[in-house]
Amino acid sequence: MTFENEDRAALRESVRTLLAKHSDSAAVRKAMASPDGYDAELWNRLVEQIGVAALAVPEEYDGVGATLAETHVVLEELGRTLAPSPFLGSAVLAAQALLLSGDTDAAGRLLPGIAAGEIVAVCWASKSGWDVPGVAADGDILTGTAHYVLGGDVAQALLVLASDGDSVSLFEVDPAAEGVSRRRVPTMDPTRTLAEVSFEGVRGTRLSSPADLVDRLRTVAVIAVSAEQVGAAQAALDLTVEYAKNRKQFGRVIGSFQALKHRMADMYALVETARSMSQAAALSQDPQDAYAAKVYCSEAFEQVAAETIQLHGGIAITWEHDAQLYFKRAHGTAQLFGPPRTYLQAIAG
Repeated sequence: MTFENEDRAALRESVRTLLAKHSDSAAVRKAMASPDGYDAELWNRLVEQIGVAALAVPEEYDGVGATLAETHVVLEELGRTLAPSPFLGSAVLAAQALLLSGDTDAAGRLLPGIAAGEIVAVCWASKSGWDVPGVAADGDILTGTAHYVLGGDVAQALLVLASDGDSVSLFEVDPAAEGVSRRRVPTMDPTRTLAEVSFEGVRGTRLSSPADLVDRLRTVAVIAVSAEQVGAAQAALDLTVEYAKNRKQFGRVIGSFQALKHRMADMYALVETARSMSQAAALSQDPQDAYAAKVYCSEAFEQVAAETIQLHGGIAITWEHDAQLYFKRAHGTAQLFGPPRTYLQAIAG
């Protein structure tokens, strides 16, 4: 099955054009330093002009009713520019958590807001990662700390995955409730904010929690990250090729040297293979395809980013150059929702 069709191509062009106008390197750096960690004006444009937050939300909840393949297109383009936004954490992760839960009451309360651009955060990981939640439930009372929460410090509602005996249950929590504390934490990747959200005896609203909720949400999450990785890896490759066409050494542009041509050809092969794996996983939504995409796209992006640094020479590690931002994004996304080795073990098992 071919991933790109007329509708997705038009969506890609719309998102790319808007980002080209409003999310250049200077805008990304300004958003990184903003109080919220993202460009609210850009987010409003994406939501109002293109409807990105509503894409995978069913029509009965004021959404577009598209598929996760359409969100994949948006994620690729956001990854290409490194644009900080709530899209992954809210419009993808939180929206899918609600839909996968099958809780129609919660979906009716929260999904129209998500489709309109409101931010909902999923509190999931413990300090050691996403295999065991950082929050535990005693009845409807939540205690513990969720780590690495996308948009956790600015969210208007929280969805909490909490250990509940031998299972994991989903809860809705008002971030203004007594006992909830939130703080943004330092990250390797300055283009993506993460937060710690702590709960001290907080009463949550218990939502439906199918036994396979966590596994299905993990599948969606790693496919979404792989889409970002593909877009960012492509941008890093484009930066490198452009630099090689203009940088001169020994009276020749460095792109004319055979050794560098070979290295850039290898980068191209990595990007295209990663794209194929990520898009195939987006179409199938199969866990094994998702895990394979997570492993391959993480490692491919890390290799491409490392080569970008090397082929740009010393300039690439300076703060003023964007190459270092792609390098940091590569290593940050490789760890998001679990490192590649975790998924290799899952594939082997």
